[in-house]
Amino acid sequence: MSDTPVVDEARIALLRADLTAARFTVDGVAERLGPVASAALHREQPLPALLATERSASSGDDPCGVLVRLFTLGRPVPASALAGALPSLGVDGAVALGLVRLGGARAGFASGPAAASEREVTATCDLRPYGDDAHDWWVASDLSELAVGGPLRPDHVLGIGGASTTLASWTVRRPVDRALDLGTGCGVQALHLTGHVGAVVATDISERALAYAAFNLALAASERAGAVPPLELLAGDLLDPVAAQRFSLVVSNPPFVITPRDESLPLYEYRDGGRAGDALVRSLVRQVGAVLEPGGIAQFLGNWEVPAGRTWRDVWDDWLEEQARDGVALDAWVVQRESQDPAEYAELWARDGGAQPGSETHSQMYAAWLRDFASRDVERVGFGVVTLQRPATDRPTWRSLDEAHGPVAAPMGPAVDAGLRARTWLAEHSDDDVLDVAWSCAPDVTEERHGRPGAEDPSVILVRQGGGLGRVVRAGTVLAAYLGVAEGELTARAALDAIAAVLGLDPERVRGETVPQLRELVADGLLV
Repeated sequence: MSDTPVVDEARIALLRADLTAARFTVDGVAERLGPVASAALHREQPLPALLATERSASSGDDPCGVLVRLFTLGRPVPASALAGALPSLGVDGAVALGLVRLGGARAGFASGPAAASEREVTATCDLRPYGDDAHDWWVASDLSELAVGGPLRPDHVLGIGGASTTLASWTVRRPVDRALDLGTGCGVQALHLTGHVGAVVATDISERALAYAAFNLALAASERAGAVPPLELLAGDLLDPVAAQRFSLVVSNPPFVITPRDESLPLYEYRDGGRAGDALVRSLVRQVGAVLEPGGIAQFLGNWEVPAGRTWRDVWDDWLEEQARDGVALDAWVVQRESQDPAEYAELWARDGGAQPGSETHSQMYAAWLRDFASRDVERVGFGVVTLQRPATDRPTWRSLDEAHGPVAAPMGPAVDAGLRARTWLAEHSDDDVLDVAWSCAPDVTEERHGRPGAEDPSVILVRQGGGLGRVVRAGTVLAAYLGVAEGELTARAALDAIAAVLGLDPERVRGETVPQLRELVADGLLV
């Protein structure tokens, strides 16, 4: 029996029909479990969901509860319950697809022919609903740590997680002809690409991951014939399988976790790319430009090491200088979302995979990470979203290295798309061009004024962005005055000259001091 689901188009179409009829969808499961159990499950606490589905196995009118209990929580259910939940596919069809296996008769039931319908069924994979505003999908992956109750297998195929949903949220959704999902895993990013891409190529070093991706894309394609664009699955490391190809969009949730090269520790394919330190992300930065079309974009997640005495921006400046020297020069927008010290990082990833804190295995892994970081004098580890763009014309590249540790827009893709276009326009236009535009404050921009009680004038003026990266800018008198009249009627030049006249300031000096601020506001979407 295969240890991954099997692509059988006829049976997959029946499976999709049954899952839809059972309301085994994102909204349907949330409604079935209720807010408390749903929130607990999101925190990887299964008990409330187990209690909420406790009687599902014996109920003939709760197909959603049966499927949650079997595929999400990893608990066995009677074959008769599964037959009721999947009436078109049937238990035999689920076995044939590699989704479940039949066990022995349940305790308390008679043996003999009548007992066959009361045999227990156990899930061989995790299958759960997933989707976006336009689609209901399902994603199959290996059973989670919650279901297996212990450490994961080294070739574990990860399902939907925080990293995959983060990348999906930040991805630019421009319609393009060809896109690459590099390190596809179970195919989550490829599913999203099918909505705006003519043809998708997905790669992974793991053959098991590619099998899961093939199943999930086939399940999505069964929605209606021709709804999903052509998909090519290729096995190989990083860009090796597509070295001679070109793409308008590359997305990747690569195995970026910095892992000690210690043979005594378990290594998981889904998070470890087989390289020391942050070399995998660094090599992706250096090489990805070679597969981008002019105007093409690459977006991926990553970790980076920050040695003592340096900043994360120093590290990225080095990487981008190296990339420009050795490959195709690219625009770069890096947003650091988190920063951890070595101990925090070790605690996070030693626990991931199923090792329990306090166990010998966990302590071994924790110590190995600390020794590994100490060997390179690592002081911090950054995590963030990387967006690289190959210029469509022969122009100087631009670079934005930003931090955003708080909440951001959801989805972020539209803000990233607008930010790319704004930064590219700024790279192609002079300060005089900026001054000759009649800018407007974006609709989500607000102003806050703070001052001492009784004071006539505010001591602090803050300009706050409601969407995007949630920027907060401290504005001086001139900038605040300009933003107050930025309504798309006066050019920036005319407005600033008028403000200078009212304040009795030199117009040329006002323009010179304000233009850099205007460029930042345009880049981040506060001025449009």
